[in-house]
Amino acid sequence: MATDPSYGRRDFLKDSVVSVAKAAHELAKQQTVVPEQSAPPPVRTDWLRPPGAVSEALFLDRCTQCGDCGKVCPYGSITSHPVNGTPVIFADQMPCYLCEDVPCIAACATEALLPVEGRMQIRMGLAVVSHRACTAGQGCYACASKCPTDALSMDFNRQQLVVTSERCVGCGLCEQVCRTVNDRVAIRVTPVRLLAQSLS
Repeated sequence: MATDPSYGRRDFLKDSVVSVAKAAHELAKQQTVVPEQSAPPPVRTDWLRPPGAVSEALFLDRCTQCGDCGKVCPYGSITSHPVNGTPVIFADQMPCYLCEDVPCIAACATEALLPVEGRMQIRMGLAVVSHRACTAGQGCYACASKCPTDALSMDFNRQQLVVTSERCVGCGLCEQVCRTVNDRVAIRVTPVRLLAQSLS
């Protein structure tokens, strides 16, 4: 193929510079688009309300996001919800240790948290076992041995962990223990508000 005799070295350099500039411009456009496409991490919905919490609708009406319940929690279990600032507990990170005097309830001045007669009357959620992931059949009873209300037991005939719903208060200690001793978390607490939705 014949070369254009009028196309000289100067034209070649000029075209090369333009080509490099275009490539740089396209690269810059792609780099600015990538962060916009990456979505923020989803907000977790598996949080629990502190002990003594009233029904969710009433709780949202009464809670002033003052943070007093979290300030008095000796374990740092109660944190603020990342969206609305209301008090929540992420059981797998720091469960509720069911303090005898329940200081979080005493600290609540708006009755979003109401007094309970004892730890067995607390209802934050219900532990649910994934038997496919659970290693109780292989001899792991870590969650059952740490359960403060004896809600977990072993059915040796079926080689399965059993949750006694009447005794489970949803403190989440089992979930946190399972997370620390196993590769897969086999027991999780379903928050009481989600249980109410599934029953309605």
